[in-house]
Amino acid sequence: MGMLVEGVWTDKPRDQAASGGQFVRPQTQFRNWITVDGRPGPAGDGGFAAQKGRYHLYVCLACPWAHRTMIMRKLKRLEDVISLSAVEAMYDEGGWKFGAAERADPVNGMARLADVYLMADPRFTGRVSVPVLWDRERATIVNNESSEIIRMLNSAFDAFTPERTDYYPPALRAEIDAVNDIVFANINNGVYRAGFAGTQAAYEEAFGALFAALDDIEQRLARGRYLVGERITEADWRLFTTLVRFDAVYFGHFKCNLKRIIDYPNLSNYLRDLYQVPGVAPTVDIAEIKLHYYASHPHINPTRIVPLGPRLDFSRPHDRGRFGNMRG
Repeated sequence: MGMLVEGVWTDKPRDQAASGGQFVRPQTQFRNWITVDGRPGPAGDGGFAAQKGRYHLYVCLACPWAHRTMIMRKLKRLEDVISLSAVEAMYDEGGWKFGAAERADPVNGMARLADVYLMADPRFTGRVSVPVLWDRERATIVNNESSEIIRMLNSAFDAFTPERTDYYPPALRAEIDAVNDIVFANINNGVYRAGFAGTQAAYEEAFGALFAALDDIEQRLARGRYLVGERITEADWRLFTTLVRFDAVYFGHFKCNLKRIIDYPNLSNYLRDLYQVPGVAPTVDIAEIKLHYYASHPHINPTRIVPLGPRLDFSRPHDRGRFGNMRG
């Protein structure tokens, strides 16, 4: 998988020798925040005030990190406030690329997402990832860290939407942060640590941590409808985008094959509960998800054959209502 080095694209592979074969996710580098009045946020520079029509979100429908931002944009009813476009599913030797028609770059007219990064920093060094939150006014990237983008969408644009649900409420932040830490390290990133492991030992370590965490979450969900009690928070949406891909992709393609999500009673019902929240289902494209993973990783799947299965039905009834109906 390539990257930009001093503004030049290179097909430099990941160097896993120093990490003992472990996959180490690189840090995102654009960390500015959109705030209500443009003052600096928790990181980066100021000058990014919340305004209708000023910002654009670049995503990939297959990417779980980008998917969180799509869901938050939808739930907060920001479709008319922040525009959105998607790159093509295939990640090739040049990275993420735009296509024709609805997959073209509607803001900058670029052929590849790497070109958008170079507009923000002509000498950028790093991975070219999605999502990207772009500022039309300053012609630069505001932020490319999904966990921070969803928090901006959760609250910075409240003046432009009637939706007041807070997915990161102050009283629950400590618990949300604690759950996020476990889920990110062992599940969100854990499937990648297993799938991209360079040694048997690294794979087995990631595999064990992944399924230990899934077992723990299964038990947590026996005590409450959602991860932090009886209301949906950002923690649920951060986990959801991994769970919805698990049986279709991670179980086989990434060798995370001890159990499927459908084999966990609480997790599978919880997954269907979240999928059935109004507006969420249209953000899930299983065909695109499978195409991206199976056809974009020739080092894992050299034939690039995309499997026809499994048969998934996230619309089936779930049992999570027994805990109550509070969703926001």
